[in-house]
Amino acid sequence: MQLDGKHVLVAGAGVTGKSVVPVLRELGARVTVTDGNAERLAELDDLDAELVPGLTEPPADTALVVTSPGWRPTSPLLVAAAEAGIEVIGDVELAWRIGQLREHPPAWLVITGTNGKTTTVGMLESILRAAGADAVACGNVGYPVLDAVRGGHQVLAVELSSFQLHWSSTIAPDASVVLNLAEDHLDWHGSMEEYAAAKGRAHHRSRAVVHNVDDPWSTRIAEEHAPDDARRIGFVLDTPRAGELGLVEDLLVDRAFGADPETSAEELAEIADVRPAGPHNLANALAAAALARAHGVPLAAVRKGLRAYEPAPHRAVEVAEVGGVRYINDSKATNPHAALGSLLAHESVVWIAGGQLKGASVDELVAAVGGRLRAAVLLGADSPVIEAALSRHAPDVPCNRLLPGDDEPMTAAVNAASALARPGDVVLLAPAAASLDMFRGYGARGDAFEAAVRALADGAAGAADDSR
Repeated sequence: MQLDGKHVLVAGAGVTGKSVVPVLRELGARVTVTDGNAERLAELDDLDAELVPGLTEPPADTALVVTSPGWRPTSPLLVAAAEAGIEVIGDVELAWRIGQLREHPPAWLVITGTNGKTTTVGMLESILRAAGADAVACGNVGYPVLDAVRGGHQVLAVELSSFQLHWSSTIAPDASVVLNLAEDHLDWHGSMEEYAAAKGRAHHRSRAVVHNVDDPWSTRIAEEHAPDDARRIGFVLDTPRAGELGLVEDLLVDRAFGADPETSAEELAEIADVRPAGPHNLANALAAAALARAHGVPLAAVRKGLRAYEPAPHRAVEVAEVGGVRYINDSKATNPHAALGSLLAHESVVWIAGGQLKGASVDELVAAVGGRLRAAVLLGADSPVIEAALSRHAPDVPCNRLLPGDDEPMTAAVNAASALARPGDVVLLAPAAASLDMFRGYGARGDAFEAAVRALADGAAGAADDSR
């Protein structure tokens, strides 16, 4: 990290660029920033860096390229840098290297996977803080890792995407987990094998490798990418074996870190302590507990932290109960694997789904949950694909596919779902798809759902008042 007087090129002027440039300047580097979006580039005008739009080759004296994680390795600029022998890293790798310059470098506990990352990192942060640690959730969760390192925090609960991991080569976590793996971002990585390899970078130098026994990819990645001398810890939604965390009746238990794992388990928490509910979130809680225990957190802090955890928005949030029907916003379920976990948490569901599937198949999802569906309400670009899967695998499930052009598509979807639901049902927004065909993002989609549900509840309350 001897960058004093060196020329560093920053590829991308978004969140990463805004975080990286001040750090590089503090290290004495001369910084050039490039981006294809001139307006976004202009937002960095006050950061003491040269701003050059649309570079396809690095300047001749470039010593290092720091790229935003969304830039593909096939981008002409990054290809040119590699061909010129210039190292290309991401902001996560830069944060790691800077952290190692501190007298007491922060501990990194790394979480990745296709689904559940943000929930798990939030649970982990809560557990660490319950233990009295100076801990912060950072990374892909929204708070840049560089800012967390600069803030001097002692323990980092780091959520990393496959994009971020692709550009990270030397990070050495105290503990790491790949929660699960399902088809996603294949347009960026090219194949499941490459996607898995990027996730596996979380384990390359890890001291304790945590894996999901119930997920074949998680187990395989741990086997193929963990260092020989790393401690291995599994978690399972069943009775755990020695070296694992798992479930016994209504308890989360630890058979990995106790005094006698071969013959006994130690109680971590009750299933009722875990929010949001559902098997996938029990798995997330066990993963968070395993990372925390690998860091030395005591048993009592796990229960206290899980009880204190507040779920992030748009992740299995119950909005209201209207006429005996619960309405739940899980707009963050943006792929079939995430939607599966959400649907399996409920016995009888009116499912609101649809959007951009990005080439993912929904046949396995529909086949797995067809018996739980009271009905389905579909909207968005790939709603015909989901409708076809329902006709193949759950032909008895009533399906209402909204046609394009509705002024308020989410209001129409919620009203249609309400008409199909019965007391005791859940109306669940778990789209299994991305949102950009109709909304600014999954957050806007979730906001629209919650607004429509509140309007429905207000209407029901008004009708009740009129009847009295």
